[in-house]
Amino acid sequence: MSTRAFAAHSATTPLAPFSFARREPLATDVQIEILYCGVCHSDLHQARNEWSEFAGTVYPCVPGHEIVGRVTKVGKDVKKFKAGDFAAVGCMVDSCRTCPSCSRGLEQYCNHFPTLTYNGQDKRSGGVTYGGYSESIVVDEAFTLKVSDKANLAAVAPLLCAGITTYSPLRHWGAGPGKKVGIVGLGGLGHMGVKFARAFGAHVVLFTTSPNKIEDGKRLGAHEVVVSKNAADMAKHASSFDFVLDAVSAEHDINAYLSLLKLDGTLCLVGAPEKPLPVAAFNLLMPRRQFAGSAIGGIAETQEMLDFCAERGITSDVELIPIQKINEAYDRLLKGDVKYRFVIDMASLKQAA
Repeated sequence: MSTRAFAAHSATTPLAPFSFARREPLATDVQIEILYCGVCHSDLHQARNEWSEFAGTVYPCVPGHEIVGRVTKVGKDVKKFKAGDFAAVGCMVDSCRTCPSCSRGLEQYCNHFPTLTYNGQDKRSGGVTYGGYSESIVVDEAFTLKVSDKANLAAVAPLLCAGITTYSPLRHWGAGPGKKVGIVGLGGLGHMGVKFARAFGAHVVLFTTSPNKIEDGKRLGAHEVVVSKNAADMAKHASSFDFVLDAVSAEHDINAYLSLLKLDGTLCLVGAPEKPLPVAAFNLLMPRRQFAGSAIGGIAETQEMLDFCAERGITSDVELIPIQKINEAYDRLLKGDVKYRFVIDMASLKQAA
C-alpha cells in the first residue's frame, strides 16, 4: 500500500516528501488514517543521527511516534477496534511478548528490545519501521490504543510520548499527596510533568532557567516556580524533595538538582541529553539519594494514562503546524520556541507532494 510521508534522507538534509509501502492489514492488524502526529525532541535527534551510539539512524527515516487517527480497516481477528474508531499509537509497535518484562506489561523494557514505531527493525515486513509523519500506519491491535471521541485529538497526540514519559515515573515513585515533587524544565515533557504531578495531588515546584516562564508554570499547575540560575532560591529548597523529575534534553548541571533531594529521595531523568552528565559521587552517597531513569510506559499503563487524561480533561498545550513547516519546527524546537509541543495536522500532507 503506497503511503505518502516526510522523511530525513541524511543527517544534514531537511526532511522532504517521500513515499513507501505499508503492509496490508494482517489478521490482528489495525489500519489507521493518521490525523495528527506530535513532534518529539527525539524525532530531531533521530533525524540528525545524534543518538548514533544507542540507535544509529537508518535512512530514509520517517519520524513520528505520537500518533492519533481514525481506524479505516481491521484484520479478521481484531476484537477491540472497528472502522471509524479513533485510535492512537505511541513509541513502540511490538515486542517479544514473552520475556519477564513483557509478561509484566512492561513491553517498553522488553529484554529483546521493543520494536520502535520508527527506525526499528520491522518483524513483519522486514527492513525498518516508518513512523507517523505519514498518511497512514498499520499496527497490531495489541499495540494500538483507544482514544476518547470527545477529546481534542490534536492535543491528545503528545500524550503518546511526552504524556506517558512523565506519567509513568510519577506513578512509579508515588508522586501524590504529602510528597514534594520537583519538575526540571518547562518544555514538551516538563509541562506534562507539572500537569500530572498536580493532578496526582503532590506539592509541585517547577525549576526553569527562564524567568518569563514563571506565570505559565503556575498556570499549568505548579505551586511554586524557581528560576534555577538564582543560587539563593535554589539553596532554599536543598535536601527537601521526595522526587525530582528531570525533563531537560540539553546539557545541564545534574548535581544542582540531586542536592535538592532529601534522604532516600529520587531524581529521575527522562530527558535524553546527547552527551553524558557528570555526577558527583558524594552527592549520592551521603544522603542515600537515588539517580534513576525511566522510559515510556507499557501498553496497559499508556491506556491507563489516556483514560486518566480523558476523565480529568488533561491534554498537551500544542501549536498545530502543517507538514510543510516541519524543518522550521525543528529549528524552533532547538531554540525552545514552542509552547509546548508541535503537532502536525496530517491533512496538510495531501498538499505536500
